[in-house]
This record gives sequence, structure tokens and C-alpha cells, in this order.
Amino acid sequence: MAPLAWRLRAEGFDAEVFGYDSVFGGPEAAIPRLIDHLQSTGGPIGLVGHSLGGVIALETLRQAPDLPVPRVVCLGSPLRGSLTARNLASHPWSVHALGRSGPLLLSGCAAWQGPAQVGVVAGNVARGFGRLLARFEGESDGTVSVEETRLAGLADHCIVAASHTGLVFSADAARQAANFLRHGRFAHPETRGTGAGTLPGAAAGTRADNGRAGAME
Repeated sequence: MAPLAWRLRAEGFDAEVFGYDSVFGGPEAAIPRLIDHLQSTGGPIGLVGHSLGGVIALETLRQAPDLPVPRVVCLGSPLRGSLTARNLASHPWSVHALGRSGPLLLSGCAAWQGPAQVGVVAGNVARGFGRLLARFEGESDGTVSVEETRLAGLADHCIVAASHTGLVFSADAARQAANFLRHGRFAHPETRGTGAGTLPGAAAGTRADNGRAGAME
């Protein structure tokens, strides 16, 4: 997540990376740690989660809805469950690949009803390990289909030209994440150049009011 955090800092955010062990620790260990960390921040902080990180971010806010998190951006997160994970789970050795994150990857999240605004950036460049395990209908980032990222209750959704891993390195994904953290919506083609909906810099706040962002994968 370091490249994404670097780009968010370049956009004026005080970005930090929250790490966790997705295989051996899983959500059960990550969620309490994230709750404790967010409670200690002393002020509003936006979250940007890649893949499982976005799912964990939403589950954290579902368990602790009063956390000071006004907005969440999920990058390529299988919020409706992962076909790749379900196909992987059919193999006896999958427990070593999915680990303790398996149940959450298989089931996904319920429709979002929390107070935080949630936006999703999906990729549509189909390169990745998932293509060996799943045949996606429609666009995908090679690991997660675009439809798997669409969850009822989202504030906004957009698609960028990036693979699943590439979302972390994508300048477009970072700009869209920054736009959502500032304005609660993405910069769609029809809104670019029309005020608050534009990409950062056109009608964005100063560096001082960009705030903080936590990135997690």
C-alpha cells in the first residue's frame, strides 16, 4: 500500500498504512486492532482499503459505527463475496491460501447502512491470478469482477483502467480516492470541470483541510 499512501500524501493527505496478517491473523485479529487505532486518532480519518482491506474496513465500521470515519474508499474490494475465493475454496489446500480471511471473502458484506459514506473504485484490466480460477461475466480486474464490487448502499462507484494489483499503483485510482475523501463522490466524466465534482486541484480544499487517511490492504 506504500505507493497509494505516497500518492495520497502528494494530494495533501496525512496518510499512514495500517498493516495486518490476512492469512494467519485474519479479520478477527485485524478488526479489534483497527478499532483501537481509530479510537486513538482523536479526530476524523478517512479509510482507503484495497481488496480484503476494504471489506475489513466496512466490517470494522459495522461493529463500531461511532468511529470517527466519515468516508471509506474501497479499491477492488469483493464486497459481495469473491468467486475466485469460492472456487479456490473447493480445493483441499485452499485453507493455506485463504486462511482466516476465507469466510469473509466467501460471504462478502451485507448492504451498507452505516453513517460513513462508502465509495468503490473498481478495475477493468483483466490480469491476475483469479483468471485461472474463475470465469467472470462482464468486466473484472483479473481477480475481482466489477459486479462483485457493487454493494447496495454505496455513495458512489467508478471504474478505472487497472488490474487488481495495479489499483494500488494507479494514479487514476489514487486521484479518485482523494476526490471521494474530499467530496463524497468520484470525478465522473460528466462532472469534470464543474466545481466540487472535479479532480483534486480544480475545486478541492487546501492541504490543511484535506485531513488524514489510513490505507490498508
